[in-house]
Amino acid sequence: MTLRVVLIGLLACACAWSLAIGPLPWSEVDRTVLMLRATRLGAGLLAGAALAVAGVLMQGLFRNPLASPSVAGVTAGAGLGAQIALVAFTCAAPWASAAVPLAWWLPIGAFAGAAGALAALYALARRRADLTSVLLIGMVLSILFSAMAAYLLAIGQETYQLGRALVAFSLGALEGASPATVAMAVPLVVVGTIAAWGWGRPLDLVLSGEAEAASLGVDLVRARRWLLAWTALLAATSVTLGGGVGFVCLVVPNALRAWQGPAHRPLVVSAAIGGALFLTLADICARVCHPGPGEIPLGVITGLVGAPFFLWFFRRERRAGRM
Repeated sequence: MTLRVVLIGLLACACAWSLAIGPLPWSEVDRTVLMLRATRLGAGLLAGAALAVAGVLMQGLFRNPLASPSVAGVTAGAGLGAQIALVAFTCAAPWASAAVPLAWWLPIGAFAGAAGALAALYALARRRADLTSVLLIGMVLSILFSAMAAYLLAIGQETYQLGRALVAFSLGALEGASPATVAMAVPLVVVGTIAAWGWGRPLDLVLSGEAEAASLGVDLVRARRWLLAWTALLAATSVTLGGGVGFVCLVVPNALRAWQGPAHRPLVVSAAIGGALFLTLADICARVCHPGPGEIPLGVITGLVGAPFFLWFFRRERRAGRM
């Protein structure tokens, strides 16, 4: 409880800082600028919470602290779907915006991509339901979807505006989120977090081993399918809001697990708060650390923090004999 109180206090300070950061001083900020900053802040809070909770689910499912939504292919699938939506909107404009608003193209593409990746994973792993097969198939699908996204990025460079949009999306950014997208993401992240909390008890039993969990009444096949489905929902929501942002799902759950303990229900709550805090601070760094008037891509900031943490954590786990 003390940890969550500290996280909430830090999150409140980070939110106030985020609203005050920008090219205009606070004394000159009007209602429109404040709304833009609030929308960006909301996107960061939701995307960070979604990524951290998805990381908790995947690490509990695979019983591996280094697991993330990317190992199931859903993150790459959501990213590919969103990039296809960007290309389709550019090619179909202007009548496309009249049929479907721009704010809905990215969510539709991201959720379709995540659903397609999840369907492919279920179909390919249907006869081999063990976690090793799911992991290997998910990694191969992730590589495939990433290669397809790179192909879209390559051909998109022929159009300057499309190329810039694809690059910005792949590197991660929050400034493109609209109020409609943020409003759409709120119930999805809330429902996904509540569902993750509800699966906390089965995940605690899975930690002791699949055989022990099955003997205690856990339906492993059903649990695996639902956990992957909720992970896909959370990952697609985060991709819609922030594009390609990595390492949040690795850094936050593992950093909090040392203080919170292995129990999944309290960890889900702390991870949601911690993920929102982490991505908000990363977005602040992206704005204040750039020497010029622009910004550093959000994925660069999270990668600079997450990669050293990953290496340090991996070395610590190896020394402890847990990996």
